[in-house]
Amino acid sequence: MVIEGRVFNIMKYSIHDGPGIRTTVFLKGCPLSCWWCHNPESQEIKSELLLFPNRCISCKACIEACKQNAIKEVNGMVITSIKECVHCGECAKVCYAEARKMAGKVMTVDEVVSEILKDKDFFQQSKGGVTFSGGEPLMQPRFLIALLKEMKRLEIHTIIDTCGFASKEIMEEVSQLTDLFLYDLKQMDSIKHEKYTGVPNRMILENLELLRDLNKEVIIRIPMIPRINDSKEDLEAFRDFIKTLPNVKMVNLLPYHRIGQEKYNRLGKSYRMLEVEEPTKEAMDFSADIIRGCGINVKIGG
Repeated sequence: MVIEGRVFNIMKYSIHDGPGIRTTVFLKGCPLSCWWCHNPESQEIKSELLLFPNRCISCKACIEACKQNAIKEVNGMVITSIKECVHCGECAKVCYAEARKMAGKVMTVDEVVSEILKDKDFFQQSKGGVTFSGGEPLMQPRFLIALLKEMKRLEIHTIIDTCGFASKEIMEEVSQLTDLFLYDLKQMDSIKHEKYTGVPNRMILENLELLRDLNKEVIIRIPMIPRINDSKEDLEAFRDFIKTLPNVKMVNLLPYHRIGQEKYNRLGKSYRMLEVEEPTKEAMDFSADIIRGCGINVKIGG
């Protein structure tokens, strides 16, 4: 049986998603909806239309292609109704100016593996490998597990970049095929976690403890978001929990940034972090100093 999944990007020559030179495969779909997410096109598991109005040449081919009548010419401008759009992708197929693109496409395991193998020489030379990211890769467990099995067969190092929101059964099965986990911790307080990500954090923390019990190698990543998870109380809670995890090899503190803000406009979505400034160097140093109390190497940045 052919196993398929939905992928929204395959990044070659990645040096920020684990050791060595890596190919990072981004799977679509995420159970969280973090306010600061810089890949909003990754959240929905379905394919989505991205608009680049500055590229539009008003050829109107998209209007003719749209069976939903969601695209109209208004005062000489081509306007798309996000509410009426069903993200079928027909308009993107005929947009020669690339003012319309689809985020997410269905690929088979063999197709993804074929792309990965193009970089196998780089993996061997740099002690790199493949990182499966998202979205949340654990949202497509059957597809992910099939890819991991192929990587093991080909003796390619594997990393899962995850928020940890999945069943214990999925985490256990995936852990048997994974060399290293990049594990996101966003907030220790479950009520705040649910407010800013859409889900409570109990399952996330329990799965991190499960990886400890399975003695799996983990690097924790904490996105540092001003006024959301960078108070002294927040930082001490992170520190005290990480102390209980001897399998954690490093903690990466990732400063909040607005790089993904324009993507929300392209999707017709609102960005909820307009009033939040990027953290200062002093704020990041303060955070790092507290979390270093867990006795583990703490690095600012990926």
